[in-house]
Amino acid sequence: MLSPMDDYPIHQVAEVIRHVETSDRNFYDRYYFNCHGPDADSPWLIIGLGVYPNLGVTDCFAVVRHRDEHIVVRASKALGADRTDLTVGPFTVEILDGLRRIRVALEDGHGDLSFDLEFVANGPAALEPRHFQRQMERVTFDTQRFVQTGLWSGRLAVDGARFDVEPGPWRGNRDRSWGVRPVGEPEPPGRRADASISGTFFWIYSVMEFSDHAIVVVVQETETGERVMDDARRVWHDPNREPEWLGHVSHEITFVPGTREAAEATLRFTRPSGAVTTVTCHPDLANFLAFGTGYGLEADWRHGMWQGDLKVSDLHLKVSELDPTMKLFCVTDHFTRFVRFDGDNEENGCGLFEFAAIGPHEQYGFTGYTDTAP
Repeated sequence: MLSPMDDYPIHQVAEVIRHVETSDRNFYDRYYFNCHGPDADSPWLIIGLGVYPNLGVTDCFAVVRHRDEHIVVRASKALGADRTDLTVGPFTVEILDGLRRIRVALEDGHGDLSFDLEFVANGPAALEPRHFQRQMERVTFDTQRFVQTGLWSGRLAVDGARFDVEPGPWRGNRDRSWGVRPVGEPEPPGRRADASISGTFFWIYSVMEFSDHAIVVVVQETETGERVMDDARRVWHDPNREPEWLGHVSHEITFVPGTREAAEATLRFTRPSGAVTTVTCHPDLANFLAFGTGYGLEADWRHGMWQGDLKVSDLHLKVSELDPTMKLFCVTDHFTRFVRFDGDNEENGCGLFEFAAIGPHEQYGFTGYTDTAP
């Protein structure tokens, strides 16, 4: 199982690069990208590629929201020895210049979506706090991630319409994460099946881009509001400036009536000095990320699930016809406009507001899994 990477002095454990330190089946190594145009009428594209060393699988997906269209192309293959091989059927991820330039491509002829795009960073990659969570004896999350904003260029075709993607109007963010999180076929729950463990997943992940910096927010809460993750940082585009911690995060979410979808949100970051930064979030376009991409809604396609040596498939759905009950169990990535208030200073920005309110949550009055906002 040797690969060209084994010729470099980068080993971390007494194994070849193909094998990771832990034998946990849920170890993963993943890329995420989003790309949006100048307004809500532009396509809102999300791409992910994951490597699952202990499951022997690599898979990739692309999902685009354009008006009422929800289009997915996905592929899965057996993982070979060479972890640098970032092709999965018609998909390619190519590292052109580490932490600076990356190419992502999907060949024509695999559903109603194709692209050949280059991401060029406009700021440094910023490391986020480690994400750790244990349910009884089992570690369910132990992950590390970095995030980066940038500009896109290239070509994009969606449902017969072609877009010339140019840096400036077309921008987005990407992240890299790796570690342990639930992947692959469902596991027997064992003792946890008899335990009174809340399955609440309340999650805010936002990457807001302003003129000379980005603000990255990560919040995860239990049913009672206890924090698993709580971080907000200003990441300057100037790589010589250190990221700035903005303080404790509080949130006020306004929901679309009859759903758990965010209509608007206000986030406040309070530092020990009492200084407060406030950001209002105005979602323009929702990409219901979990439909068809492998995040767990469909039993026959999950990240890391064995699909055979190579399988490629596609979906084309109407957003207006997506199952509203399934949306209750869906992480949603919103293309969002932001307004930041620092004292008397005000600035507009745009970017990602990723949100999920799955399960009971006391602050917003959710008592079960299927009740919705009034």
